Amino acid sequence: MPQKVPPFTELLAGCQRSAVHLETRDVYGVVEEDEDFAAWRHGRTYSLDDRASWWNSFHDAVSDAVARGVVMRRARVVSEPASEYLRYEHACTPQNIAAGEDVRWLPRRLASDLLLPGNDLWIFDDRLIRFSLFAGDGRFVEDVLEDAPDVVKRHAEAFEAVWSRAIPHADYRI
Repeated sequence: MPQKVPPFTELLAGCQRSAVHLETRDVYGVVEEDEDFAAWRHGRTYSLDDRASWWNSFHDAVSDAVARGVVMRRARVVSEPASEYLRYEHACTPQNIAAGEDVRWLPRRLASDLLLPGNDLWIFDDRLIRFSLFAGDGRFVEDVLEDAPDVVKRHAEAFEAVWSRAIPHADYRI
C-alpha cells in the first residue's frame, strides 16, 4: 500500500537541521504557479520591497524553519540556454533567498561526470527523502517518501556533489 506523503510544510516543520532541494528539470507545469508564470510572461515583476505582493505560505514555512536554525539549500541543474520556465524561476529566486534559502545553479554541461538522481527531491535532516515525480511535459504526478539510510546517504552525496560546483544565484546569469 502506498505511503501517504505529508504536505511539504509538515515535513519542513518537523525538520531540525537541514532541508536540501535538488531540481533537475528545465520545465515544470505546476498548477499553483500557472498564474504567476503567465503574468511574468506578460512582463510582471515583483519588488522585494513589496513583500505583500509575492510572499506566500511557502515563504512563511521556509522563514519559520530558518528562524529555528534549519539550513535550507536549493540546487538547480539546468540546460543552457535556459528554457523560458527557468528564466521565470531565475527571476523569482530572490524571493526564495529573502525567505532564507541559499540557491545555486549548475549548468548541465558541468554535471556530466556526476551521478544524479532520476527525480527531483527534498532531503530533510539527512534522514528522509521526498521525491517529486513529474510527467514528461512537466506536470506534477506525485510525491514519494524514502527513508532507507543507504538511499538517503547516496542522494545526500549526490546533492553535495552538485552543490560543491554549482554557482551561487548572485553570480549566475541567464
